[in-house]
Amino acid sequence: MERRAYYRNGWMPWLLLAPQLILVLVFFYWPTTQALYWAFSLEQPWGGGNTWVGFDNFLAIFRDREYWGTVLRSAFYAIVSTGLSMAVALTLAAFVDRSLKGTRIFQSIYVWPYAIAAPAAGVAFRFIFAPESGLIGSVNQIWPGIWDPATNGIHALAMVIVCHAWLGIGYNFIFFLAALQMIPRSISEAGAMDGARPFQRLIDLQLPLIAPTAFFLLIMNLISSFTDSFGLIDVMTEGGPIGQTEVMVYKIYFDGFKGLDYSGAAAQSIVLMLLVIGLTFVQFKWVERRVHYN
Repeated sequence: MERRAYYRNGWMPWLLLAPQLILVLVFFYWPTTQALYWAFSLEQPWGGGNTWVGFDNFLAIFRDREYWGTVLRSAFYAIVSTGLSMAVALTLAAFVDRSLKGTRIFQSIYVWPYAIAAPAAGVAFRFIFAPESGLIGSVNQIWPGIWDPATNGIHALAMVIVCHAWLGIGYNFIFFLAALQMIPRSISEAGAMDGARPFQRLIDLQLPLIAPTAFFLLIMNLISSFTDSFGLIDVMTEGGPIGQTEVMVYKIYFDGFKGLDYSGAAAQSIVLMLLVIGLTFVQFKWVERRVHYN
């Protein structure tokens, strides 16, 4: 017999839900409505009211070549960081899943990066990749200028991508390991008896069976790459050199808070939101067709 909770007072459930509803309304829906209003109006930098301009803010950013460069840079950043993070996490999970000596220690060590705040990791990686000290400094002494993220945009973008991918390895590792451990051992043992090597068993047997987990992680990592890269870039490069590490989310901050173009930044935030929604829809529409849940 199913048991259900009944409240004698009709207002009690709403009273219990009120704190969460207030948080959602104040910190999610209210800023979203404000951004929509600012995106279709001209907000004065120092106040003084708004002027309705329709789609002029969107047309202005779409006509800006630098903005399209930022979009392409964001897409490249998301694809490379997602692929790198998931590939490394899957490799580590495959080694730990084999139950080799010391794997329990590694299970806890691999998760640690996920607990580190992005700005703190950015500061650490900024010192690790500093061209004047450490291993990189020694290499630069042999080949001067081979690595200089302060002046080379490709080097700076690579440094940020590696840091972002490293932060996501722990999160991806947890899900991949859990998915691999759910696969019956008899399947891997049967593949081993047929002469398949561990890498071949991973590609032909295990990876198709954990496709739902990989699909979930693909969506989460891409969304994170588009929306959660601000802290890293602000600490490590501040969008430089010459805007070569400026992605969409950082450009919104830079144009809005430093350039005082609130309306343009609001329009960019709406475009970013629609891009993430569209990307998720495309993945569910086409990529999910290759995923088998049974």
